[in-house]
Amino acid sequence: MLGILRNVMNNALEPLPTWDDVDKKFSDGLLLFAAGVVYALPVLIALFLPLSITAYSRLVSGNSNLQDISRVITEAGAVLFYGLVCGLVLYGVGLSIIYPAILVVYAREGTFASCFKLGAVLKMITRNIALFFTAWGLSVVAGLGIGVLVGLINLVVGWVPCLGWIIGLALSLGSGVYLAAVYAHLFGQFGRIAFGQNQPAPIT
Repeated sequence: MLGILRNVMNNALEPLPTWDDVDKKFSDGLLLFAAGVVYALPVLIALFLPLSITAYSRLVSGNSNLQDISRVITEAGAVLFYGLVCGLVLYGVGLSIIYPAILVVYAREGTFASCFKLGAVLKMITRNIALFFTAWGLSVVAGLGIGVLVGLINLVVGWVPCLGWIIGLALSLGSGVYLAAVYAHLFGQFGRIAFGQNQPAPIT
């Protein structure tokens, strides 16, 4: 996916990546995975906090003298949990929106630190807001359309034992790869225009 995005952004004549330089592809994937873990830390911490409160309230609930305190702690933990869930939903939606722009910046610079240049990411989005949300909207529509189509086909062939299940699995995996390519191509076009790279890249 990153290879397609980078090729399209650089206006390469062939957008599909070649299978050479596997070390670079592996390191790209590893760095993006590590960045994803960092971005997931607020979610993990937010989930751990109410769970730890609930666990503590259960520990003290065995003591009859602390049952009232345990009840208050449990209720406070529940309120905190639901409040955090609302916050995490907003965080997840916001991150899902800006994530392709993070990929564009990473594809251009190729460093772990570039995944966290949120100022540059937001500036790039705001300067090209119509273009960005056009690409984002098209990726969502493509995902929904392919998802519905694959779901309907799976609903039909799923009744066929073994062969139908294999076809359904192959369609699900294939549609995932196809959507990743569409997503990368759309945001590669966005990155190319955002960075003003309109000349074809030299053939190497």
